Amino acid sequence: MKRIVIKVGSGVLSENNEIAKERMMNLVSFIARLQPLYEVILVTSGAVSSGYTELKLDRKEHISKKVLASLGQPILMSNYKRKFDTFNLSISQILLTEEDFDSRKRTVIFRDIIDSLLANGVIPIVNENDISTTPEQVFGDNDQLSAHVTYYTDADLLVILSDIDGYYNKNPHENSNATILKEVHQISDESLNASQSPNHSFATGGIVTKLMAAQFLLERGKKMFLCSGYDLTTVEDYLIRNIHNSGTLFSKEH
Repeated sequence: MKRIVIKVGSGVLSENNEIAKERMMNLVSFIARLQPLYEVILVTSGAVSSGYTELKLDRKEHISKKVLASLGQPILMSNYKRKFDTFNLSISQILLTEEDFDSRKRTVIFRDIIDSLLANGVIPIVNENDISTTPEQVFGDNDQLSAHVTYYTDADLLVILSDIDGYYNKNPHENSNATILKEVHQISDESLNASQSPNHSFATGGIVTKLMAAQFLLERGKKMFLCSGYDLTTVEDYLIRNIHNSGTLFSKEH
């Protein structure tokens, strides 16, 4: 059975300073439908934005962001648990930092844990452990985290569900004739070094961090699919019906 990693961003999971419960339910329902076809690892953002529903702190301040994450992580997971319970699916929480990928021993440990969870039908839900870490120990965005999880768990594909619906040939906010690139085999240095511009107040990346994640995987012979997390039709077509109507597939040329 193929193994995939699905990463969902804060922009998809939150709306008007609240958890976007309908979109979360759509995601959970979709993962439930994927279960007969794939082993699924979910990398989720949303802890900080979930914490903000309880306490209105300035997320730009270093300690405040950690406080919001500590408040938000149980809120986020309890929402996931209630929704996965609807489909009689068990979930597990795994918090990782960049250091977990620097140590061979630690990498083997979390990989073995994920292998065991999947073998027993449990869906691992991964997030960055940014509560007790220093700035040097964190990825800073879950795009990079999800790319590392994909590679180190030997998953076949990373799917990023985002507030953008693909990678365009030019900036769609500035060019009405911009079109989505359905397949990308190389990413220019200029694109990788562009300034980051997250579209959502609780996001930490933007298209650049997604391109960096794609580049990490391309260099290691892995694939990444980028599409909208607001409307799951594109990803359902791609993963369930094997139809590539929209979204961008990053892969090495065959």
